[in-house]
Amino acid sequence: MHSSTPVLRLHRPALLIAGILLIAASLRAPITALGPLLEPIRASFGLSASQAGLLTTLPLLAFAVVSPVAAPVAHRYGLERVLFAALMLLVAGIGVRSTGTATALYTGTCVIGGAIAIANVLLPSLLKRDFPYHVAKLTACYALAMIASAGVMSAVAVPLDRALGAGWPASLATVVLLPLGAALLWLPQLRSRTVSAPGLSPGKPRASVWKAPLAWQVAAYLGLTCFIYFAAIAWLPSILQEAGDSSARAGALHGWMQLAGAVPALLLMPLLQRMPDQRWIAFASPALSAVGLAGLLVAPAFAALWVFAFGMGMGSALILSLAFVGLRAGSQQVAASLSGMSQSIGYLLAAVGPTLVGYLHEAARGWTAPLIACAVLCLVMCALGLSVGRAAHIGK
Repeated sequence: MHSSTPVLRLHRPALLIAGILLIAASLRAPITALGPLLEPIRASFGLSASQAGLLTTLPLLAFAVVSPVAAPVAHRYGLERVLFAALMLLVAGIGVRSTGTATALYTGTCVIGGAIAIANVLLPSLLKRDFPYHVAKLTACYALAMIASAGVMSAVAVPLDRALGAGWPASLATVVLLPLGAALLWLPQLRSRTVSAPGLSPGKPRASVWKAPLAWQVAAYLGLTCFIYFAAIAWLPSILQEAGDSSARAGALHGWMQLAGAVPALLLMPLLQRMPDQRWIAFASPALSAVGLAGLLVAPAFAALWVFAFGMGMGSALILSLAFVGLRAGSQQVAASLSGMSQSIGYLLAAVGPTLVGYLHEAARGWTAPLIACAVLCLVMCALGLSVGRAAHIGK
């Protein structure tokens, strides 16, 4: 079978979609499961807040480094095979991270980030290739799978830690079931070796997305979303525990925040592609998150309400960030280039979030300054949303 010829294999689209959704479910849970266990991990190795924040920063740095090379590798070896290899790499990273030493903890975290970065870039291209008329709907579906699995793992991390009785490494190891299940479901796709999309072909040179202002706006919106979101993933349980919540309740609210992101996924699925533009929702999403952060500052007794509002806003912004890759691209080739560029720049910006927030917490001796800083960034996103949400396209 010639590697450069697309192969029609959509006679079983349900199996393909199921595989996509299970891969998506594996792309956040290995990172979010760390948050509720961060305090026992810090206690095990005597880590400072900024050193612990590095555990969330390292995967994001891996996203930034690996994202640009994912498309060329997929073009050479085939999208299906590279996605399967990413799942195997993810399984290996989780295994290494769970061995219980500090070196393995950081090494495994880097491997996890690299594996997730590959799938992050290739899934939008897969949707653009195989489901060109349902990109927005399926983007919302895989974002929903990603958010829901991340929320469930956060909620059960502490109870699993106690139930298994083997400490935090055993609890972290349980997340390996997601990529293992995804790999098994993906095996039938390995019968075909196809290019991932015309956009992943080296082809003739086109105008670079790096020179397009709209591409930078897409990257900035994604970067600010992930800066704020991953800072919350890393530190929300610690914020809640410092406010007086138990570790179990903090973990449950951590999961509640992420499950709240499933609500806009359900609402946006039927609406996103029908909207003439996305300005109002690109403005309202970070505005809602700003309200949630302000609520945690002024009325922490209602944390469940504020955490839900924050999660809804960030979940909606994350879905928009992913959808903007397809919606703002004028062609499949531009979509592939924009996916790599926006995720590389966006996650590089996001990578400083958890460590910087941890540093601010130590410098200010409390969580007020970090929460205010994140609320201000939400307001910056509101302004950016009014521009990136316009119905414009990056040149074909």
